[in-house]
Amino acid sequence: MKYRKLGQTELEVSVLSYGASSLGSVFRDINEAEGIKSVHAAIDQGINLIDVSPYYGLTKAETVLGKALVDISRDKYFLSTKVGRYGENSFDFSRNKIKQSLEESLQRLGTDYVDILYLHDIEFGSCKQVMEEGLPALEDLKKQGKIRFYGVSGLPLTIFEKVLNKKELDVILSYCHYSLNDTSLLSIIPLLKEKQVGLVNASPLSMGLLSPRPVADWHPADEEMKRICHKAADFCKEQGEDIVKLAVQYSVQNDLIPTTLVSTASEKNITKNIKWTEEPMNKELLEEVLDILKPIHNKTWPSGNDEWN
Repeated sequence: MKYRKLGQTELEVSVLSYGASSLGSVFRDINEAEGIKSVHAAIDQGINLIDVSPYYGLTKAETVLGKALVDISRDKYFLSTKVGRYGENSFDFSRNKIKQSLEESLQRLGTDYVDILYLHDIEFGSCKQVMEEGLPALEDLKKQGKIRFYGVSGLPLTIFEKVLNKKELDVILSYCHYSLNDTSLLSIIPLLKEKQVGLVNASPLSMGLLSPRPVADWHPADEEMKRICHKAADFCKEQGEDIVKLAVQYSVQNDLIPTTLVSTASEKNITKNIKWTEEPMNKELLEEVLDILKPIHNKTWPSGNDEWN
């Protein structure tokens, strides 16, 4: 496993990190024992960053993750969780709620601190509340030693620019913007370097678009995106290859992207993902797949409130 420095934090993180959303049965109903084994397999094979949120499975992911980590030494992993999003349409970035939410997360996770705390999907909250209550609350928690570093997460890249022009952050978490079909995340790398902010990339499969399996009904991508991604997946299958493997390899090979989160509750799948990062990428296949995806390159979908635009 390779490791890269996360911004100006002192964290050297594995290029592949573990997204625990699957432990909350977000994508499919999981077997809890299998989910716990997947966490152990990830850590045993060199993954040292684990990300979760109370939103995933409405606290189920944190609860299962806490069970998985109970017998593992705390110095074996870095842990990040989130505050501010609690349900599909439930957002609260107020100072008191953030502090209460973290305490509840710490109890579920069985620890007295987290390495990184994010404000979760800030584009759905009030910009004023995020700036005037949410971020100052994170600063307070850092001073208290409850968190080591803090940041924000969300989909539109403009939210990171908006926050970083007014506030200091240690790290950001961006998803669906560094993958085979979308590399627009690279556009904000200069700003992150200037501000010395760490970067976590999530969802190299674009929330299932880059998969041989059918796309979930809830996926916000339009029909053209779904069709072309499916075409790319079919092409890989015809070549005896797996687009999931190519997508994971593509996301972790760029030194500008410190770490990429993948989410699975399967010991077999996390082991497979880790092995892929150590195998050479099929460059010829990559060029052909990128050509198929070219009509939708950097195409995304709207997310959040108008006030963030």
